[in-house]
Amino acid sequence: MFTRSPSASKTLPREYRSVADKLFPPKGFSAGKGPSINTVESFAKVLGIGEDYKRLWDIYKSGQATGEFLNRFQNNLDLLIQKTWVEKSDEARKEVLLDKVPPFISLIENSNYSRALEEFGAILEELAYLFFGVQSHKDDFSQYVLRIDAQLGLFWWYGGQINAGRGAPWIKDVDRNIHYALLLIGICYLTNF
Repeated sequence: MFTRSPSASKTLPREYRSVADKLFPPKGFSAGKGPSINTVESFAKVLGIGEDYKRLWDIYKSGQATGEFLNRFQNNLDLLIQKTWVEKSDEARKEVLLDKVPPFISLIENSNYSRALEEFGAILEELAYLFFGVQSHKDDFSQYVLRIDAQLGLFWWYGGQINAGRGAPWIKDVDRNIHYALLLIGICYLTNF
């Protein structure tokens, strides 16, 4: 899941592939380029969070505070992590992940969206491990989750693309609004999970 390959989107159902390839093209972005805001919004709709995404995007664009929403996101993410059943040997992973959430939220609150996006990739990778165990590190992870639920599989595909983009030139060079928009997809999805 968390390795990016040119054929990664080929595992997605046809109805998702078009918008997914626009969000994260199979050959990647050139430095300084990224998806458009419209592409991100289209992806949010396909993921089933279009209304929440649009409402929060409008709040962000108007300059209003999103603290209440971030608080709900953090509470829900903490609950997801705490309530996830894992082997006794993986309990420490849960604690480490719980400790990563407040600094991640601080990055968003301080408008450091580029760094927050990189941290979010690591959080999603660890969260996938807590949910799915070692299966999350197998090459067929996307196909596995897509068989469980198509939108859930699409979300974890998005997570893999975010994580694979950590440190990529386009992540650092693209407009901060794109960083926030990409973050907002995952935040909306996990808040409603």
